[in-house]
Amino acid sequence: MRQLPHENVLYIADQAHVPYGQRPMEEVRNYAMGITEYLISKNAKIIVVACNTASAAALKSLRQSYPDLPFIGMEPAVKPAAETTQSGAVGVLATPATFQGALYASVIERFAQGVKLYQHTCPGLVQQIEQGNFSSTTSRKILEDALLPMLAQNIDTVVLGCTHYPFVVPLIQEIVGEKVRVIDPAPAVARQTYRVLQQRRLLNDPTKMGELKFATSGDPTPLKNFLKLIGLPFSTINRLAWKGLKLVDA
Repeated sequence: MRQLPHENVLYIADQAHVPYGQRPMEEVRNYAMGITEYLISKNAKIIVVACNTASAAALKSLRQSYPDLPFIGMEPAVKPAAETTQSGAVGVLATPATFQGALYASVIERFAQGVKLYQHTCPGLVQQIEQGNFSSTTSRKILEDALLPMLAQNIDTVVLGCTHYPFVVPLIQEIVGEKVRVIDPAPAVARQTYRVLQQRRLLNDPTKMGELKFATSGDPTPLKNFLKLIGLPFSTINRLAWKGLKLVDA
């Protein structure tokens, strides 16, 4: 919204199926295909796959299936972490599916040679964040279990490999201390989205403000509460339904 205030944004929350992180890759790929078909039906000109797990599972297939439609994917920011670490030790927080994906393996192979990576899946953290528990005792315990052993290995950087995790950056920073850098990839994803739209001459009229719309495949109430909590404006939230692997307006 800050990078592209003039663009219309349609955000799909697949709350019927979250969290994706422990689902089989093929299942997540099918959901990503269904969501993409729905977004195309709403005239999407670019799609941001705003989920590391879905990017790991589906990004390659999506680009092959829809070659004329630009996709912006997520990948753990291992490259900037590897380039800037002083201790040579980096912590990565992500879901099991992200760690198992070919995308993550490729990033490590290309950019993380000579750097020690310490990984943790933070079981239960996505659910805590979905409930708005950004600083709860449970959230702290999950993060301490992940981060304290990494700190013992002298990490100086933490990479957030799940799009839920930036909501608990203050808690992470509290645990690791100010000397440890926490990398949130979201700003880079927004900048890349702008660059692609600009290159393809797809940017909206800069004199008009864009619309922000939300839709969910689950109960709208938790999403409404979450949006209020993080201060995002919304008027209504459209209800969607899965009919097999097809996403439709409910």
